[in-house]
Amino acid sequence: MFGVLPNYTTVEEGGTTSRLTTKATFQMASLSSFDPYVFPFVGAVTFLNHAPGQTYSRRYATSMADNSIGNFLTTAIMPMTLGQDPRYFASGKGSLPRRLAYAASRSVITRGRSGQRQFNVSELGGNAIAATVSNLYYTPSQRTVSGTLTRWGMQVMWDTLSNEMKEVWPDIRAKLHRHSALP
Repeated sequence: MFGVLPNYTTVEEGGTTSRLTTKATFQMASLSSFDPYVFPFVGAVTFLNHAPGQTYSRRYATSMADNSIGNFLTTAIMPMTLGQDPRYFASGKGSLPRRLAYAASRSVITRGRSGQRQFNVSELGGNAIAATVSNLYYTPSQRTVSGTLTRWGMQVMWDTLSNEMKEVWPDIRAKLHRHSALP
């Protein structure tokens, strides 16, 4: 995505899809968690997530754990358990506002492995479980209902923004390639 961030879970409009296996979902979760380009992104999120009394390295470790646990729950474990497809299927059609609304809706609506639309329990429930599990390594002052709900909401927000970037990236890439081809 943007020629820098890894993008292992997107099917662009008109793209072909193969049957999704459990092994493939775990590979997508691993790549989305441990690709070398993920580390600076987690660093930027860590910088934005200032926590009084915590060192940057402690905040980085918790952000990395949050990201990895969330990825494995929403991309592999929950989809395997619920028979859902964790990939983002780009619309690629319609006006920009319509496409952005579609992208945002994918945090709530997903496809089952058979292709039918379903409530996205993998995304919402997986991130809720990840936020709850994170109470094991957050400081006692952050192990509150409010803190847990904030972590859940932030992860869903980042995933929703990611969907929106995935939706518009093919258009941006096409414009960049068109401009670079000019004499």
